[in-house]
Amino acid sequence: PSIAVFCYSISVSIGGILASRYLHQSMLYNVLRSPMSFFERTPSGNLVNRFAKETDTIDSVIPRVKCIPLFLLTVILSPPFLPPCHPSPQRFYVAWLAVRLEFVGNCIVMFAALFAVMARESLSPGIMGLSISYALQLTASLTWLVRMSSDLETNIVAVERVKEYEDTEKEADWRHDQSSLPPGWPTAGNIDIRGFGLRYREDQELAVRNITVAIHGGEKVGIVGRTGAGKSSLTLGLFRIIEACEGEIHIDGVNIATLGLHELRSRITIIPQDPVLFSGSLRMNLDPFDGYSDEEVWRALELSHLKSFVSGLPDKLNHECSEGGENLSLGQRQLVCLARALLRKTKILVLDEATAAVDLETDNLIQSTIRTQFDDCTVLTIAHRLNTIMDYTRVLVLDKGEMAEFDSPSTLITKRGIFYKMAKDSGLV
Repeated sequence: PSIAVFCYSISVSIGGILASRYLHQSMLYNVLRSPMSFFERTPSGNLVNRFAKETDTIDSVIPRVKCIPLFLLTVILSPPFLPPCHPSPQRFYVAWLAVRLEFVGNCIVMFAALFAVMARESLSPGIMGLSISYALQLTASLTWLVRMSSDLETNIVAVERVKEYEDTEKEADWRHDQSSLPPGWPTAGNIDIRGFGLRYREDQELAVRNITVAIHGGEKVGIVGRTGAGKSSLTLGLFRIIEACEGEIHIDGVNIATLGLHELRSRITIIPQDPVLFSGSLRMNLDPFDGYSDEEVWRALELSHLKSFVSGLPDKLNHECSEGGENLSLGQRQLVCLARALLRKTKILVLDEATAAVDLETDNLIQSTIRTQFDDCTVLTIAHRLNTIMDYTRVLVLDKGEMAEFDSPSTLITKRGIFYKMAKDSGLV
């Protein structure tokens, strides 16, 4: 019996660990493959609850069902014992519980003894005594069995909630084995947008529509428009954070819809409006995959005007950043993002209102660095301050999700259209 109990305990423990690990890994993979729209409409508390409380329930609570061996042993020793057990005690859980369980338990003992007597010719006295003694133990454990089965019925919902994320929508494939990109793609940085349109959800109207723009390699293009004009939506489509509903985007002749997401996003750099830093060393935030030397990292810090600040830190590149970079100022976090972009130095750079939340001095530092270090790169800038794009090659003006104007800043001011009104409101004309 001791070996059987040991084997049972080991099998339950290992089985529970393997099942919980499988459910957790499946949920983690599915959540990480979900599009941004999933995280925008799903409260963060729900996600934390799935990975914390529900996973703990699957780990710790569900495997604790210890009364099943008593049933199995009694049924194995006295097979006729099973039919009287068919009306589950679970049906009597709510009303007058103790009395009914005692009654059911006494009936179980009676039937176990009755069938033992009826089968006395095929069963030895020792087996009959063992069967009846376990039936008596089962009577004492019946209340606990009903309690545990009810808890199991309640807690098994945790498995349903975890598996719920298997049916959510997913992003496109991370990599495409069949795709054959030219070496070093993109080499020129040409962006050809053809009749492009997208929507955030199926039940909504198009946020961007009928965008047809040809941007040559090395051009500096500003994207402007009123709030809700579709500026950020266009960049979301460029990174395929939101998939296109119509039209195509070609970069150096390659349709980005045919690429894996990693192949696309790893070759385009963005400096976001909200600088993103993680808990860890400063070097890890600059070079998370450890692909650059210390000299290259220091060079990027120098170009982003952070070298003197980092040199004055006690741990220098090993300086620990708190969660979200809260121990750095907003301007310093934005410059760290700039240094990260300088390290990657891709042929296409996107600035999504990257200087909207910083002071004018930091704004000037960022703009001067971009003009010098990304001179041969294609730069797309969603402009919060029009003065930052007045020397750009061309300006794309969006209005209500459509392209309203697209020309050089001087030409657009001459035409006295939407851009002229915006520049006049900003005091630039």
